[in-house]
Amino acid sequence: MLSEILVGEIYVFLLIFTRFGTALMVMPALGEGLVPARVRLLLALFVTGLMVPVLGDRLPQEAPLSPFALLYVLLVEFLVGLMLGLSARLLVSAMDVAGMLISFQVSLSNAFAFNPAMAAQGSLVGSFLTVMAITLIFVTDLHHLFFAAVAASYDMFPAGEMPVVGDAAQMIAQLVSHSFQVGVQLAAPFLILGLTFYAGLGLLARLMPQVQIFFIAMPMQLLLGIVVMMLALSGMALFWLGEFEQALFYYMR
Repeated sequence: MLSEILVGEIYVFLLIFTRFGTALMVMPALGEGLVPARVRLLLALFVTGLMVPVLGDRLPQEAPLSPFALLYVLLVEFLVGLMLGLSARLLVSAMDVAGMLISFQVSLSNAFAFNPAMAAQGSLVGSFLTVMAITLIFVTDLHHLFFAAVAASYDMFPAGEMPVVGDAAQMIAQLVSHSFQVGVQLAAPFLILGLTFYAGLGLLARLMPQVQIFFIAMPMQLLLGIVVMMLALSGMALFWLGEFEQALFYYMR
């Protein structure tokens, strides 16, 4: 009896660890390559240990007899965790999209900096916005909501049951398009500024052909971009936090 209980407990722990561990390895901030792998592994083990008493009754207690069946169940949990982690990361990438669009409008497209959220070189404004997004996640405790969303995902995606491939692919496609839409909405004030500014420059070039437009446009465009950034940054942060929270609540319905 003791051996059966131990096998059941280990099986439940393994199921939870596979889903939570995969989600933590992909989610923004905690899943970055700059975070040591041992730290991420210890965090996944710690969170799994906390979730076993909470989710143990909702998971199958008997392990599959065949090793291939066990691998199949673990593969399903891995895919579900990967999908949950990618959902959060895609919304953080909306900040990078917004930063790239803003950089083109304020003449900073050639200024690059290392983006820790993307682990690659990116635009200067995009790096700032993604770091701000990660900071806001921890300041507002939305990483706790991420853990709650993964725990609630067992209602939508039961353990060991493969999600419908077509529905999962459609959901990922909608998340990608939605993240791009959020990025464009965040950069909307700067797009309007750029359109208006270039229209004014074109009119000025027609009225005064002798004026060197390039030497006037660059400093003025940069100054206007910084002013608009100062005015719109708080609203951009609140809008993005609302979209991120709604995406997490989708799995908790």
